[in-house]
Amino acid sequence: MQLEKSLKAKDIFQNKTVHFTSLGCSKNLVDSQVMLGHLGLEGFEIVQDPALATVIIVNTCSFIEASKKESIDTILDLADFKNPEVGRCRALVVSGCMAQRYSDQLVEGIPEVDLFIGTGEYHKIVHLLKAFDDGALDKKSFVEIPKFIHTEFDPRINTSPFYTAWLKISEGCNRNCTFCIIPTIRGRLRSRSVDSLVKEAKNLAMNGVKELNLISQDLSDYGVDLKDEDNLLELLRGLESVEGIQWIRLFYFYPDELTDEVIDFISKSKKVCPYLDMPVQHFSTQVLKRMNRKITGEEILSRIEKLRSKIPHIVLRTSIIVGFPGESEDDFQALVEGVKKARFNHLGIFRYSDEEGTPAYRLRPKVSPEVIERRFDELFDAQEEISESLNNGFFGKEIDVLIEGTHDETELLLQGRHIGQAPDVDGKVIINDTSSFPLAVGKIVKVKITDSSEFDLVGKVI
Repeated sequence: MQLEKSLKAKDIFQNKTVHFTSLGCSKNLVDSQVMLGHLGLEGFEIVQDPALATVIIVNTCSFIEASKKESIDTILDLADFKNPEVGRCRALVVSGCMAQRYSDQLVEGIPEVDLFIGTGEYHKIVHLLKAFDDGALDKKSFVEIPKFIHTEFDPRINTSPFYTAWLKISEGCNRNCTFCIIPTIRGRLRSRSVDSLVKEAKNLAMNGVKELNLISQDLSDYGVDLKDEDNLLELLRGLESVEGIQWIRLFYFYPDELTDEVIDFISKSKKVCPYLDMPVQHFSTQVLKRMNRKITGEEILSRIEKLRSKIPHIVLRTSIIVGFPGESEDDFQALVEGVKKARFNHLGIFRYSDEEGTPAYRLRPKVSPEVIERRFDELFDAQEEISESLNNGFFGKEIDVLIEGTHDETELLLQGRHIGQAPDVDGKVIINDTSSFPLAVGKIVKVKITDSSEFDLVGKVI
């Protein structure tokens, strides 16, 4: 038995290789990067090929049904590498939202997994792996009420391109939207101090980051759990002073908390991008009330009008749910009309998904899958026209573009993003003028727009 234990330790902690798969949102990705940082301090090498890894970690998502299926499929696929004929995995770890939400069921249902780590325990990855290696664990699941949030003192490996980073300013959520399971699996709001975030931003800038994307479950509630001086305006002032940072983008800012002070700061800032991700979910006041959103459709449109009056060139992103329980045809038409009036540059549409444990799970009547699909298609078509029209407005303009490298589909083109295009979720600027090649990745250049589509812009370097 002792011999078996020492061989196992040799495999995990002398041949220190880890393969990491991070699923879901950018907030989950930051947790993954912190886990990788702790493993890096322990001497683990990241490998792209799971067949070469002694430790395989899947940081899971379980926000909607599709993400749960993706998480399960990924875990089962990677479990194959525990077979000595296929790989050398000695520890298969599942972390994140699915582990937090379904740990008991998963322990029983996927015996191939060695450790389940909740959303508040990810910083314990090395400690738990060592205990597992030593045979000192009497259980597989380590899931508690989430209370942890990392700081600038936690190691973090930025797996995004070197010029960009996600900066998680808070964790958890105090809202109780009836469709959302996040407060259950991420806990109550926990904000980081302005000082902590500015220090992390400086560390990122020293490593070449030019673009910061501020994320949380609820940006508009940032700092309400801290001292008065730890608020969003002070944070933006602090980040704007960081040398090397050129673009700062704001995500998940709820419209009911949008103040004149924040709008004015964005309008005057040289670094905070005229870009706002503002999740509205719907425009029917009746549906918003059933969602437990503290705002009406008319108030949302009023705030958008104020934003555009003070920042005429602002780029707006939002997320919408179609098929929420009780959504009538009149409610849906109110949604479509609201989207047409708001004219969002970027819009993510989600089909309503019944999630056990949420109040909406019990709401009636349900909207049939066929009706949800029809409404999804109708709203998608309406937004496609809006996006194409707004992109046409860039024709002939000269804009700053952050070069990301060759195009995803051909090395004959370059691609980049302007301030109104966030990484991973928005469109691209495609550069088809080969006379400008090569251009350094991470460089910001002037591009004249010569063409556009529903999602992308085309131009040449000036």
